[in-house]
Amino acid sequence: MSLYIGGPVWAYKGWVGNFFPEGTKPSAFLREYTRRLTTVEGNTTFYAVPSAKTLAGWLAEMPEGFHFCPKLPRYISHSGSLANGIDEALQFADTMGRLGDRLGPMFLQLPPRYGPSQVEDLRTFLEAWPAEYRLAVEVRHADWFDPPESDVLTALLNGLNLGRVVFDTRPIRILQGDAILKGSAYERLLEARQRKPDVPVVTEPTGPFIFLRYIGHPRMDLNLSYLDEWSAYLASWLRQGMDAYVFCHCPDEGLDPALCRELYRRVSALAPLPELPWDQADRDTPIQPRLF
Repeated sequence: MSLYIGGPVWAYKGWVGNFFPEGTKPSAFLREYTRRLTTVEGNTTFYAVPSAKTLAGWLAEMPEGFHFCPKLPRYISHSGSLANGIDEALQFADTMGRLGDRLGPMFLQLPPRYGPSQVEDLRTFLEAWPAEYRLAVEVRHADWFDPPESDVLTALLNGLNLGRVVFDTRPIRILQGDAILKGSAYERLLEARQRKPDVPVVTEPTGPFIFLRYIGHPRMDLNLSYLDEWSAYLASWLRQGMDAYVFCHCPDEGLDPALCRELYRRVSALAPLPELPWDQADRDTPIQPRLF
């Protein structure tokens, strides 16, 4: 059992001087990120498939035990029928397979319009997915969350040993935080509410691993009750021998690493975990914190 934790990106200039050492150059962002956290969402692959040279460069920067979790490209997931994109999906999987043991689960994010009426298309696609590559599926159409459609989806994923992406946007919908945020911070929160799906939180896992995307509030104190809730779930799943991949997002990207560290700390209090690489990095290169 392992808990892999990280954010949606590794390259954010606002982390220099707090999460990253002062003076860190963009060319070193991946190296510094992987010295602190243990996974990252590969959202860039949604827009463009990396070249073999790029993958080789990433692989050289990623230490043992770090996992990259790429999102399937939008030309596969957002072009209508998934079955029509099976050949492209197999090619993408093989391309990402160049990462070897640094490759974590990939994830398929379906558009809001893709509903249960297309379940047979989904089934055809998932049955063609190569078993050697782990995959998690994120659904956004509201009808997937109610029986009997939810039961059909759960049975499909369990039958194929695939994960389901758990998406928690509850923190950004806490209205009492609105009066505190001002200017651009409040605007980013409103934008996140509009862009992120307001769907029920599903805590019944499918497949052999957990894939959680947590969208945190820009005020850390408004996240704590949710982090406690997820800590209890994660500790339970880890004790059952499951691996868990957790990605902490925030409308204020600067808070992403702090959310990761706080959640990891809380899970560690409930289940035995190794220290984050971040702790060793702090001992090697002490940073005067500005944000955390």
